[in-house]
Order: sequence, then C-alpha cells, then structure tokens
Amino acid sequence: MTSGTNTTDLKTIWLFSGCSGSELRKIRASLDAVSVPAGKVLVEEGRIGQEFFIIVDGTAKVTRNGKKVATLGAGSHFGELALLDRRPRSASVVSESDMDVLVMSQRQFNGLLESVPTIARKMLSALASRLREADAKAFG
Repeated sequence: MTSGTNTTDLKTIWLFSGCSGSELRKIRASLDAVSVPAGKVLVEEGRIGQEFFIIVDGTAKVTRNGKKVATLGAGSHFGELALLDRRPRSASVVSESDMDVLVMSQRQFNGLLESVPTIARKMLSALASRLREADAKAFG
C-alpha cells in the first residue's frame, strides 16, 4: 500500500493546494496508511470528527439523513473540515468495498501545524478562497 501513499497527489486537495513540495512531504509523513474492510463506518453523521481521510483504493458511500448523496473513489477525500473546527460531521461515510485510505488524526494535524507554521497560513488562504467561491455562488 505504500505505493498509493506516494502516488496520491496532495496538491489536488484544496486544503493543501498552496503548500510547497517540502510542506507536502511533511504532510505526507503525517498520514497513516490503513486498510478498511467493506461495510465499515468511517465517519458518522452528527459525531464530532477527529480524522481526515484520503481514499487510495476502493469506494465509499456518503449518506446524509439516511439518503445516499454520493459515492467516493480513489483520489477522493473527506473529513478535512473536522480538523479545522471539531464540529459534528455533516454526513456518514461507509466503505462499499475493501479500501486503502490515508488518515490524519487531529493530534497529527495539530503537531504538523506546530512544527511547520507556514502550512497553517497556506491553509487559511485556501479556506478563504473556498469561502469566497461559496459566497460568489450564493450571491453571484
């Protein structure tokens, strides 16, 4: 599974899009590779989130209020907002197949920000960009 760890392009994840190669390597080192069996609940709607996930291989179903709203596959990610605000999850995510994922815990994320403060500024910039995009769509 280490090949997926090395081939996943972290720059495509909006939260890390402004990070340098050196910063991306530090982020990659903070991720744990985990194999997940089919049918496992990765994220439960309404519960406080403490992890961020990147799918390397396999598929997962996203449900909101018990209704399927999306299917996620390799390259998809979810849970990044939980690292930023520690609020309840807005949806549930369950593995539909056996999966390989990369996971970053709240503790790993906090350690990363403390050791490489420039990443925090770049994440704030990425967050501001996302907020502006959402604002433009809502009021555009």
